[in-house]
Amino acid sequence: MTERIAGLIAVARGQAPADLVLKNALVVNVFNGEIEPGNVAVFDGYIAGIGGYTQAKEIIDLDHSYLLPGLINGHVHIESSMLDVGQYARAVVPRGTTALITDLHEIANVCGMEGIRYVLQSARDLPFDIFLMAPSCVPATHLETAGASLGLAEIQQLLTLPECLGLGEMMNYPGVLFRDKTVLAKIAAARGKVVDGHAPGLSGKDLEAYISAGIYSDHESIGFEEAREKLRRGMHIMIREGSSEKNLEDLLPLVKNETFRRCMLVVDDRSCTDLLRDGDIDAVVRKAIHLGINPVRAIQMATINTAEYFRLEKLGAVAPGYYANLVVAANLASFPIDVVFYRGKLVGNGRQPLFTASRTIEKRLNDTVRIKPFNREALRLKRRGETMPVIEVVPGQIVTRKRMEKVVVADGFVQTDTERDILKLVVVERHKATGNLGIGLVMGFGLQKGALASSIAHDSHNIVAVGTSDTDIFTAVKEIERMQGGLAVAADGKVIASLSLPVAGLLSDKPLETVANKLEKVEKAAAGLGCKLASPFSTLSFVALPVIPELRLTDLGMVDVKEFRLI
Repeated sequence: MTERIAGLIAVARGQAPADLVLKNALVVNVFNGEIEPGNVAVFDGYIAGIGGYTQAKEIIDLDHSYLLPGLINGHVHIESSMLDVGQYARAVVPRGTTALITDLHEIANVCGMEGIRYVLQSARDLPFDIFLMAPSCVPATHLETAGASLGLAEIQQLLTLPECLGLGEMMNYPGVLFRDKTVLAKIAAARGKVVDGHAPGLSGKDLEAYISAGIYSDHESIGFEEAREKLRRGMHIMIREGSSEKNLEDLLPLVKNETFRRCMLVVDDRSCTDLLRDGDIDAVVRKAIHLGINPVRAIQMATINTAEYFRLEKLGAVAPGYYANLVVAANLASFPIDVVFYRGKLVGNGRQPLFTASRTIEKRLNDTVRIKPFNREALRLKRRGETMPVIEVVPGQIVTRKRMEKVVVADGFVQTDTERDILKLVVVERHKATGNLGIGLVMGFGLQKGALASSIAHDSHNIVAVGTSDTDIFTAVKEIERMQGGLAVAADGKVIASLSLPVAGLLSDKPLETVANKLEKVEKAAAGLGCKLASPFSTLSFVALPVIPELRLTDLGMVDVKEFRLI
C-alpha cells in the first residue's frame, strides 16, 4: 500500500513515468461540470493526475475524444438480464458500466445465501466492481411462497462482507409503517451504512414515517409529484429506465440546478436483448441527453452522484487518486461508448468485450424447479360473483390497476374473453412442491390464442403463466418444468418457442448472443399470438409481485397490495 501511494505521488509530480498516459483527452469534470483538455496519467490502476503528462510505458492518443468516469449502475437486478454473471459482464462492461450495486434478492429468493455467494464469487475475476446491498426482503412478503428465507442473522452476516454497502430496498413498507420488529431489526443492523428504499405511491405521513426509519432512496416513483415529495423530504431519487419500467421521461423535469445532485440514473431490470442492442446505463444517459438534459449533467447522475450516495470514495470521477475506470466517447450528443478501461486496463473497444468469462455452475443451482403434479382441471376458475377482480397491466410501467369486470361463465367456471382481452393468469409454486396454484384474471397482454409462461416471477420466482386456454397454459408450464426454468410459448397444445434458464430458473448457461437471440424468438412468438406488449415476459414477471400496487397474483391467490392482504 505504501509503495503504491509513493509511486502514485512520484508519477503525479512528474518524477516517474506513468503506466499509461491518455493524451489529448477532453476530460469530463463531474465536480464542476466543465470539460477540461489534458493528458491523464495512470499508475497501478489509479489516476495520478491530469495535465501535461508525457512520460509513460504506454501512450494512447484520444485525439480530442471525451474521457469520463466509468458508469455506475446504482440499482440493478442482474438476474433480470437472464445471463450468468460472466456473460452479464460481457454485455455491460463494453457499454461503459464499470461498477454496479445490486441486492441479488432474485437469486436469493430461490437459493438463499448459496445464490448470493455464487454471484459474488463469479464476479471476482471480472473487470467490473459489483457491490452488494444485503437483500432485506427474502421473501418479500408473507403473501407468497419463496424458495429461501434470509433472517436477521443472515443479514448481519452479509453486512460484514467488504463488498456490502448496506441494506437493500426495503420493499416491506407496511412492515416499516406498522413497526414490525423483524423489519426494524434489519434496518437497525445496517446503522452507519446505506439503506435503500422501495416506496411506491407513499406520501404524506406514511412517507414521513418510512423515511424516519433511516431510508433515504427510492426508485419506484412513476410520477413527477410523487418523486418531488420524496426529494423534498430528503430522499435521493433513482430515476429508472428498464425494460418494462420506464420512468425517465416523466421524472426528468425534477432535475434542476438545485436538485440534480440528489438524482441518479438506474435501470432496475433490463433484459439481455436490451443490453445487447441498446445498452445498459449508457442507454439511459443517451435517452436523457436526447430528452434535453445537459450531457455532463446526465453523466454526473450516472457516476459521481451514485458514488457519493453509496460512499464509494474512489469511484465516479476522473481525478487524482481515483480508480482508472474510464470511458472514451467520440462525442457527448449521441454518447457512443467507444473504449472502456478498468483499473487502467483496456477491457472494451467498439462495444466488444476484451476479456473472457467462464464459470462452473454448481449442480444445486441447476435443480430448483419442483412442482407437485397437477392436471388441466386444476386450472379452472370458479365464478365468485357477478364481477371478478382483474389485474390490468399498464404498458411501460410495473404498477397495475385493479378492475372489477363481468366475466364469461360456462358450467360455473370463468372463461377467457379475448375480445375484451381478459385472460387466465396462473402462478404455480415451484420451490417446495406444495401444490399451490394461484388462479386469476389479467388484461393488457392482448393474446388471441396460446399461452406464455416464465419461471422469472418477482420476487419469489414461482412459475407465472398467462393464456387463452387451460390446455396451452398447462403445456407452457410443463415445458418450464422440463427445462428446469425458462420462458415458454405454447399454442394448440404444443410448445412453439422456449428459452432455457436452468441456473436457479433465472439465468442461462449460454453465451450472451445465444440468449439474446432466443429471447427475441420467444418474444416474436408471443407477438405472433397477438401479444401487444414490447417486453411481454418482463411484464409477465411482475404480475406476481405483491409489493407494487394495485393488484397481483401469487401462488397463494389474488393480492390487494393497498390493503396488503389476500382477497
